[in-house]
Amino acid sequence: MGRRLGQHFLFDPSILDRIVGAIEPGPADLVLEIGPGRGTLTDRLLPRVGRVVALEKDPILAARLRERARGALEVVEGDALRLDWHALARDAGGARRPYKVVGNIPYYITSPLIEKALTSPMPEVVVFLMQREVAERLVASPGTREFGALTVGVGVAAEVERLFTVPAGAFRPPPRVESAVVRLRPRAVPLVTEREHPAFRRFVQAVFGKRRKQLGGILRGVADLGQDEVATRLSAMGIQPSARPETVPVPGFVELYRAFGVERAEGPRVDCDP
Repeated sequence: MGRRLGQHFLFDPSILDRIVGAIEPGPADLVLEIGPGRGTLTDRLLPRVGRVVALEKDPILAARLRERARGALEVVEGDALRLDWHALARDAGGARRPYKVVGNIPYYITSPLIEKALTSPMPEVVVFLMQREVAERLVASPGTREFGALTVGVGVAAEVERLFTVPAGAFRPPPRVESAVVRLRPRAVPLVTEREHPAFRRFVQAVFGKRRKQLGGILRGVADLGQDEVATRLSAMGIQPSARPETVPVPGFVELYRAFGVERAEGPRVDCDP
C-alpha cells in the first residue's frame, strides 16, 4: 500500500514535532495536510491548530483516518494534485480562509505539488518533507550546479528555507534517499505578475535548456537579436555575455526576462519543472 503510492511513513516523534513547529501553528489555523498516511503527523497537528483537512489518495488509509476523525479533522479522499485546495480552505459559510499546507509528500510528484501550493491565492506557509536533492535545488545559490529552473521558478513566488535533514531510518519503509524539510513563505508581491508567469516560465526553461552555453549566445537565439544588441542590454544590467545561466540570481532572471522575453500569456503561476 505505502510502496504502491510511493509512500514512506514517518514515525520519529521528534521529527514529527519539528515539522509541526515549522508551520508555526496557532489555535485558529486551518491546515491542509497532504498525504497523511497513517496519521502520525495528523495526531500532532490536531491539538495545536483549529482544523485539519487531510487529503489522502489511498482509500484504505483514508477510511482508517476517517474512523478516528473528530470535529477538528476532515478527511478528503482523492488525489491532492486534482483536488481544489482553495475550495477546501473555506469555512462553513463558504468564505475563503487563510490556510497553511504541510505534508510528507511522495517524491515523484514533488514539483507538481509545489507548483500547486504556489498557485494564487497562495497559503500563508508551506512545509514539505521531500527528497534532499530537490531541497538543495530549491535553496541553491547562484553559481552552483544545483541552481536552475526550479530554483528560479519557485524563488520568484516564495522565500525558501531548508530547515533540517531527515535520515532514511526515520521512515517505514525506509526510502533509498535522504530527505529534508523545506519551508516556503509565499511572497506578498511575487517578483513576476500572474499575467507574466507563463511566458517567464518558458523563458527560464529555454535559458536553462542550454545552461552549458554562454548567456550571450543563448539570448541571441531566444530573443532573435544580434550580438551587439544582446551585449548592450546585458551590459546595462551588469552581466557579461560570457556568463552562464546559473550565475544569474533570481531577481536577475526577472530583469533578463523583461529585457529579452518575447511572449506574454496567461496560465499557471510557477515553474517547478526540474
